Amino acid sequence: MRGLRGALVAAAAMVVVVAGCGDDEVGGSAADAGAAPADNGVLVYALDGPVRELDPLLATTRAEQVVTRQAHEPLVASLHGPFGAGRRERGLARSWRPSRDREIWRFELRRRARFQDGTPFNAAAVLVNAERWRERAQGRTLLPELAAADAPRPDLVRFILSRPASDLPERLASPRLGIVSPGALRRRGRGAGSVARMDRSGTGAFELRERERGTIVVARNVGWWGTRAGLGPALDQVEFRVAPSHRERVALLRGGTVQMADSLRPAAKGEIRRDPLLTYVSGAGNRILGLERSVRGIDSASAIEPLSQVWLTRVGVE
Repeated sequence: MRGLRGALVAAAAMVVVVAGCGDDEVGGSAADAGAAPADNGVLVYALDGPVRELDPLLATTRAEQVVTRQAHEPLVASLHGPFGAGRRERGLARSWRPSRDREIWRFELRRRARFQDGTPFNAAAVLVNAERWRERAQGRTLLPELAAADAPRPDLVRFILSRPASDLPERLASPRLGIVSPGALRRRGRGAGSVARMDRSGTGAFELRERERGTIVVARNVGWWGTRAGLGPALDQVEFRVAPSHRERVALLRGGTVQMADSLRPAAKGEIRRDPLLTYVSGAGNRILGLERSVRGIDSASAIEPLSQVWLTRVGVE
């Protein structure tokens, strides 16, 4: 029954994540306001296509980016707790500042964060990822100006550019530039710089738990740094189901099998409006995101492209 399943996700106001900008660190936290993550069950999400690639750098489809972003955080993000609780917190990069000519950018990193495999997140880990971006064609496409990177201290990394760039922080918020544990990367020989293992390879609020044909499950990362700051996540688990057919996704949503259905055609609006338990938000490309009204935290058109009002973030294909 939709009502029973929907009750499990009534608090699915997952962590807010938007692209960060500016030079000053945001102070305070949801923890200061007394917010705390709750155990709120499972959200089932219907994707519009297969997930063949979970390496964030190689995730080129909307479905792939939705999934990989849950485990792999980019350097730049802005977060606040479930239901908008607390003040905003920046993500892995706590602050950033460019040189006067915008050719050198300094990023101060969050301390005491770890990858899911236990590897410390620090400047050395960022340098490994920056080198991977420079060596691989996909990274050079996203950051063509990146000439080098260095680490004056463990919590500070500098990106040295071949030409000025005023939008570097915004581009570093891309889900395709999610930071991967150095321990998960191949370091030598053929395939160097590719992800050798996907489980426990990110710093994010969720970690990959199961991957079967047509289904991917991510579960709460109990060691996520954001939990200490009262940021959530507000869910224990997200189950992604692949349903390439538009009609199938609509049927799954109307039948209560899923609580969110991605990339629905505008024609689905009429069916959704007739069901008092469903709603939708509009996005770019004339597509909509259908969802049960029990799912909180997605309540405006800006929520879908990128999907920045909930923890399922940045689903626009880069």
